[in-house]
Amino acid sequence: MFRLSMLALAVCCPSTLGCSDSGSADGGTGGSSGATGNAGTAGWTGTTTVDFPTIDEVLVTPVDRFADLPGYDFEPKYVQLGDVRMHYIDEGPRDGVPVIMLHGEPSWAYLYRKMVPIIVAAGHRAIVPDLIGFGRSDKPSSEFDHTYQRHVAWVLGFVEILDLQDVTLVVQDWGGLIGLRLAAENPERVHLMVVSNTFLPIGDEPGVAAVPEFVRMAVESGPISNVIQGGTVGDLSADVLAAYDAPYPDDSFKGGPLALPVLVPTSLQDPASDANRQAWEVLRSWQKPVLTASSDGDPFLGPLDQLFQMAIPGAAGQPHTTITNAGHFLQEDNGEDLARVTADFVDANPRP
Repeated sequence: MFRLSMLALAVCCPSTLGCSDSGSADGGTGGSSGATGNAGTAGWTGTTTVDFPTIDEVLVTPVDRFADLPGYDFEPKYVQLGDVRMHYIDEGPRDGVPVIMLHGEPSWAYLYRKMVPIIVAAGHRAIVPDLIGFGRSDKPSSEFDHTYQRHVAWVLGFVEILDLQDVTLVVQDWGGLIGLRLAAENPERVHLMVVSNTFLPIGDEPGVAAVPEFVRMAVESGPISNVIQGGTVGDLSADVLAAYDAPYPDDSFKGGPLALPVLVPTSLQDPASDANRQAWEVLRSWQKPVLTASSDGDPFLGPLDQLFQMAIPGAAGQPHTTITNAGHFLQEDNGEDLARVTADFVDANPRP
């Protein structure tokens, strides 16, 4: 019963240079006077069209929180996005197809640890950013520093600074709310999309308005790992659960996970409603290949695959699939199958 209720909550929570860790915190503090941890090396900077917001106070998770995580030994890299740094994994050949995998609420790049080696073994470049406020990325201390638009802009800035072209986007949960907007607003950078257990609401979807506050309550009342376990089919080990909690030494670090649930558009008056509606207008004429690969254990978002298949022209005739034995967090339950499906899709659709 607990696992089903947590799965319901998940519906709406729905160049390559980088810098390694230094000091007692993960790298630099982005220049914010209220940052936690020792100042270190700032993230890589480059050219971007994004005008990043000012963040008055930034928290930095101590680096020792990420020591010896099971199945996770990737070198941490960072880009500087105004006052905050975004952490990312970047593995595989520099000239390989860039496969950007976007996590959602309330997970972080650790969710994709099973997929990265398979994508790399297929000859592609696996890139997994942590959303600002999540994982090893810097964390604005106030949840009010988070807006839907800012998260889209932060990810766009990341893509522009690394100058990623002809990317394959893999999106799940809030990764879809951000990634689908990113694609629609910057179609010249995106070649393929793999859509898993996600949606793009405009605010008039029935039943959505009742969910976000429950998601927030789940994050507020216990460890992040409770939500992850509730959205998986298998029982996670204690060390894996601890890895999902690693970014959050205490509740003051939870601004991102607390904010995202209530940023889901639940009315047509929502600030993101018009932008999402415009994104759908682009997606309804999107001709580039789109694959759906949701799980059999997410009864809420999984069936929305059919919506994407019917609405997006580029989804027609694609080998859509269902990832079996997997819940909402299908990357955790059966990330290996999702990675193989993704790699095959990339191989079948070469870059122009």
